[in-house]
Amino acid sequence: MTLREDLAAFKANFEAGGPPYHAPDWIHEPMRRATAELVASGAADKALKAGDRAPAFVLRDADGEEVASEALLARGLLVVSFYRGAWCPYCNIDLRALEAILPEYRALGAGLVAISPQTAANSRRSARENGLSFPILSDPGNAVAAAFGVRFALPDYLVALYRDTFKNDLAVVNGEASWTLPMPSRFVICPHGVILHAEVGPDYTQRPEPADLLPVLRKAASMAA
Repeated sequence: MTLREDLAAFKANFEAGGPPYHAPDWIHEPMRRATAELVASGAADKALKAGDRAPAFVLRDADGEEVASEALLARGLLVVSFYRGAWCPYCNIDLRALEAILPEYRALGAGLVAISPQTAANSRRSARENGLSFPILSDPGNAVAAAFGVRFALPDYLVALYRDTFKNDLAVVNGEASWTLPMPSRFVICPHGVILHAEVGPDYTQRPEPADLLPVLRKAASMAA
């Protein structure tokens, strides 16, 4: 089953009120509305694109150790995947799909990191619950996401839904109160810091197939050989 099929199956079950969430019908309208508004805003079109220079960053991993993009790029190609957090089931499905394809990325000389605004403790939860072997980096306040052009602020009605209905207080989960998130996105960066490929998704229920990056990585690896 592909990632898209996994995500579609989860979404269908969630919207039908299936286990383990048993979500009430009324919550779906504001969630769909927020996604539609973000899509219509054109925010994804303003993100960095292929040919742009990737912002340098230094973030902490799940163990609190600093990880610098400069050091990662010194090893070769780098795939950067932004996600919302351990609380997002769509993100967890996506992370597991990335873990499954990671050996193929590494065989092409590419590293992988995932970045979210959550605290280190929640990054450890992401890694543990999804069986991840690649670094999970914490981006406080989505500062790096903003530099890549993928940060957005949740509308007030969605803040209330997350906090009061889902009991998912992002001010606690992320350790700061901006109530911002990254649009799920992937970037392939060459060792010189130039973005070779960019995909930004304002609809968090849809993600690009991890295998779609393989032709990009193969081409980059062949040109570097």
